[in-house]
Amino acid sequence: MPYPSSAPVRERAPFLLRRSRRELQHRLDTLARTHRVPGAQVVLDTGSEVVALHTGVADAATGAPFTGDTVVPVGSLTKPYTAALVMLLADDGDLDLDDRVADHLPELRRMPAVTIRQLLSHTGGLPTGPDSDAAARTTAAHYLSSVCTAGDALFPPGTDFSYSNAGYIAAGRLVETVTGMPWHEAVAALLLEPLGTVPVFVDASAPARPVAAGHALNAATGRARPVRQNLAPLEAPAGALLASAADLAALGGALVGRAKALPPAVAEEMRRPQPGARPGALADGWGPGLALYQQDGRLWCGHDGNAMGTSCHLRADPDSGVVVAFAGNSGTATALWRELAADLAELAGVRVPAAIAPVGAGEPAPLPECAGTYRNGSIRYRVEPAGDGSSTLSVDGDLPLPLRCFADLSYDLLAPDTGRPEPGGRFHRDPATGVIDRVQVSGRTARRADPA
Repeated sequence: MPYPSSAPVRERAPFLLRRSRRELQHRLDTLARTHRVPGAQVVLDTGSEVVALHTGVADAATGAPFTGDTVVPVGSLTKPYTAALVMLLADDGDLDLDDRVADHLPELRRMPAVTIRQLLSHTGGLPTGPDSDAAARTTAAHYLSSVCTAGDALFPPGTDFSYSNAGYIAAGRLVETVTGMPWHEAVAALLLEPLGTVPVFVDASAPARPVAAGHALNAATGRARPVRQNLAPLEAPAGALLASAADLAALGGALVGRAKALPPAVAEEMRRPQPGARPGALADGWGPGLALYQQDGRLWCGHDGNAMGTSCHLRADPDSGVVVAFAGNSGTATALWRELAADLAELAGVRVPAAIAPVGAGEPAPLPECAGTYRNGSIRYRVEPAGDGSSTLSVDGDLPLPLRCFADLSYDLLAPDTGRPEPGGRFHRDPATGVIDRVQVSGRTARRADPA
C-alpha cells in the first residue's frame, strides 16, 4: 500500500478548552454505562496538550477504582512492543530485517524462506497457532518447530497476509536469542523503561501498579463479572503486557517521533506499508509491527488488542502528531471505543480511524464455488450454501454466521441478531487454476482443505 501523497498536511488539533474536557469526560462516563463497561481510560495527545481521562472501577467484584495509573491486559497490543524490540536490534546491526528467520532460529528451518520483516508484518504465511491451553504444555521452540512447517504454510512468504500469534512467539524467541535475556527482561530494559512505563505482565505475582480485571457481560442479568486471563508463558511476546492508556500513548508518541526510545528511522520503518500485507477486516495495510489506517488522506498507525474481557486501542498520526489511546476492562468496550472515537471529531476536532468499514461493494453475488472446508493450523472453517443464494461460515463447528458475498470475492459477516454487516474478509482465486483456494476471515487466512 503506497503512502498517501495527494492531501495536504493537516494542522494540529485545536487546543482543548475546559468545556471540551468536561464534555469528553461526560461522554466517557455515559458510554461506559451504556455499554456496561466497568472501567475505561482515554488519552488524547495533540503534541501541544495531553488530555487523560478515566472512569469507573477496575474490578466489579471489589469496587477498586479505575485510576489513570491502572493497567489493563492489552492482549495483542503487546505485539508492537515486541516488534519495536526487533527493530531496535536491527538498528543496532545485530540482525537485518531481510535475514531469513531460520538463520537465527533453527526451529523455523522447515519454513526457510520467511524473513524477519515478513514475520513482523504477518506476511510469512505462518498459521495462527494453537490455543493457550495446548501451548501451556510445551516449550516455545518445540511449539514453533511443530506448527511452522511447509505443510502448515498458508501461502508463499510475502504474497498475502495472515495474522499470526506464532509469528510473534518466533519474534520473542529472536529477541531472546540475540540479547541473551528473557523477553520480559528485554522489553522492560530496552523499551518500557526508556518510555517511562513501569512494566507489568500477565500473572505477575506482585504487580507494581493497580491492575484491572477483564470482565464478561452476563446477557441474562446484564451484569459484568471478572474473568481470569488465560495465556501460556510461551505466548508472552504476543500478548502478555499490561498497560494504561497513558502507557499506550507514550508508545504512540515514540511512533510519531516524540520520544528518544525509538530512533526516527526505526519509527518510520515500522510505519512503512509492506508488500502483500492486505489485512482486510483488521486495517488498510500493515507495517513491521503496526496496523495502518487510512483517514482523510492521511496514514495513521497503531494496533488493537483484546485479552480476556478487555479491549484496548492505539492510533497515531505521524503528520499531525496526534495520538489517541484507549483501554477498557470489558469485551463490550470495543463498542465504547468506536462511539468515543467518533465523538472526538465534534468534541476535539480529531477524526480517528477506529474501525474498518464493511468491505463489500456493489450488489451481493452468490459464490457457490466458495463452499468448502478451509484450515489454518488446527482451526477449521466451513463455508456452506444457505439455500437462498447466500452462504454461511462456521469456525470449528460453531454456530454458522451468514455471509453477504460480492463478485470481487469479498464478503461481509452479518450479525445474527441485527443483520448489520461487519467487515468479514475475502476469498482468493488461484491465478493458475482459477479455483478458490483460500479464505481470509477477520485477518486470518485459511487454505482450502478439500477439492473445489
